[in-house]
Amino acid sequence: MVTTAKVPILGFVAYSGTGKTTLLLKLLPLLKAKHLQIGMVKHTHHNFEIDQPGKDSYRLRKAGADHMLLASRYRWALMVENEGETDEPRLDHVLPHLIQEKLDLILVEGFKHEHFPKIEIHRPSLGHPLLFPEDSSIIAVATDLPHAIPTGLPVFNMNHPDEIVKFMLEYLKLKI
Repeated sequence: MVTTAKVPILGFVAYSGTGKTTLLLKLLPLLKAKHLQIGMVKHTHHNFEIDQPGKDSYRLRKAGADHMLLASRYRWALMVENEGETDEPRLDHVLPHLIQEKLDLILVEGFKHEHFPKIEIHRPSLGHPLLFPEDSSIIAVATDLPHAIPTGLPVFNMNHPDEIVKFMLEYLKLKI
């Protein structure tokens, strides 16, 4: 179980290409309209760059800075090199980097093999098996075919994000 979360945490898991980000892009504005401060953690299996080649911060990081913090009056970003790491990051290891005291909720995309409350996104047309039978931390399923999902869990139409938000707020006991 995730132990470093100081505020409610809820994940969204699925096979790649199922629509996790698409659903979150619908949910986030609805949650923000309720004046919630939301932290977001996204897992990726890809090597990625958020800095731009040629910029000073990129050049300094490539020259050897293991931690590079870029700050302006608009936002700040911390990039930490994980050189030598052979394992995927654990959610408990990245959560402490969020300023949780300023958050009401943490949403997580991915980290499907970890144990914390998650909503599974499932599209039967893609042919992937459901994750929930093997993962007891899945609390609900969001799908494009709600009547086709055989489960005792709550099932939501992923095209009705307002219903998913209502469930999330009730499940997490968030007061708005």
